[in-house]
Amino acid sequence: MTTYRVAQVPAAGGPFEIVEREVRVPGPGHARIAVEACGVCHSDAGFVEGAFPGVSFPVVAGHEIAGRLDALGEGVAERGWQVGDRVAVGWFGGSCGHCKPCRQGDFIVCENLKVPGWAYDGGFAESVIAPVDALARIPDALSPADAGPLGCAGVTTYNGLRRSKAEPGDLVAVLGIGGLGHLGVRYAAAMGYETVAIARGADKADFAKQLGAHHYVDSTADTPVAEALQALGGADVVLATVGNSDAIGSVVDGLARRGELVVIGATTDPMGIAPLQLLMQGRVVRGHPSGTSQDVEDTMRFSALHGIRPMVETVPLDEAGAAYERMMSGAARFRMVLTM
Repeated sequence: MTTYRVAQVPAAGGPFEIVEREVRVPGPGHARIAVEACGVCHSDAGFVEGAFPGVSFPVVAGHEIAGRLDALGEGVAERGWQVGDRVAVGWFGGSCGHCKPCRQGDFIVCENLKVPGWAYDGGFAESVIAPVDALARIPDALSPADAGPLGCAGVTTYNGLRRSKAEPGDLVAVLGIGGLGHLGVRYAAAMGYETVAIARGADKADFAKQLGAHHYVDSTADTPVAEALQALGGADVVLATVGNSDAIGSVVDGLARRGELVVIGATTDPMGIAPLQLLMQGRVVRGHPSGTSQDVEDTMRFSALHGIRPMVETVPLDEAGAAYERMMSGAARFRMVLTM
């Protein structure tokens, strides 16, 4: 192909439009991906609405990319990649390699992190050029529509749990069972934790059990969430997947001694947590970012091994605007995925 299509937003908060662009040749250390699927993430709003600093328009969002390599820049083949390889690129779209976190090997908190849709055109397109260090191999067992969301939603929940203090048999609660949380519950159960799902409404109890939860807590019930967790012995870890500060703050007193609250739900609202809630019990509150390309590979391999797949709705690239609105409005309970 000499041209490819993208779903771009011409100005902050503007409508999506499908336009054609000239196909580019990848430069040194970069590879071109023929995109097969790309998830729509709530974080895409930061780019589409121009909320993140340095976003330039027109913008092509999308950081849950899955496809095949169709062109390699200089030095990429030497890194073990070949044309035709199945690859994913998630929130981690490459690192600078020279800032202090990178020099310490902590690439996901790189001071110059290259997020697709922010540092370069993202995956709401038929073609993407990405740095070689962003590439993650997709297992044969995963379809493109499965693999895409695992590059952000999947790796964030999987890594948030495996980097926590929890050990097999510990009581681990997942706050929210939507786009992130439904994966969190499945990962927690597969990792051997006694898993608690927390969500709004008694009607979600059966679904939580289908995901693998051993216990369900209705956050709208008369019994407060923290009290319900303490009745189960106190949570060693709570993975907070919701973007609601009040809901996140409500679980703190449900933590066991030395318990850990891992926050992955994004919001700018402050959390109402008193120091004494942490001090006397030795509790910890920790924010957890996504994961590197190796972490994405680990997430996909674990998912393939345990039969874990994201729950998705797929639509063609032409309907990117509708898919974005459906995700942002909450009409899509889980994940929207664009297919090319």
